Amino acid sequence: MENNDILRRLRFTLSLDDDKMIALFGLGNLKVDRAAVSNWLKRDGDEYFIEMSDKELASFFNGLIVDKRGRQEGREPIAEERLNNNLILKKLKIALSLTSDDIVEAFQLIDKRITTSEIGAFLRNPNHSKYREFNGQYLRNLLNGLQAKYVTKKDR
Repeated sequence: MENNDILRRLRFTLSLDDDKMIALFGLGNLKVDRAAVSNWLKRDGDEYFIEMSDKELASFFNGLIVDKRGRQEGREPIAEERLNNNLILKKLKIALSLTSDDIVEAFQLIDKRITTSEIGAFLRNPNHSKYREFNGQYLRNLLNGLQAKYVTKKDR
């Protein structure tokens, strides 16, 4: 999945307005303006569309974690230069205080099946023998499941 698509889906799912998004980037130690956020949220074919980098998306996730969970004492969040779907899963899990059972439930809401042991494999260290890649389809399904969980029918 493209970083911009992930940002668009999370904005809708979590009902974030421009001011909140700007604040989240700020909490992740990235100063952005309304124009930057607006251009990241545009569709690929739009003339003002700007592709979002991994570091920019990581800053958003770090800000979301700080907003939802609080800032860790003495540690400033550092945005990773490279993101992969497994890291995005970890950041979502932390930010939204999701348990493995919550993730299973999100998949069930969209009639998809996943087990807690599979989730554990996605969250492992990449050097671990039981590590598995959280491919794009899993991420897409997770975001759809979170949308089903957080967005009420009247909001759609």
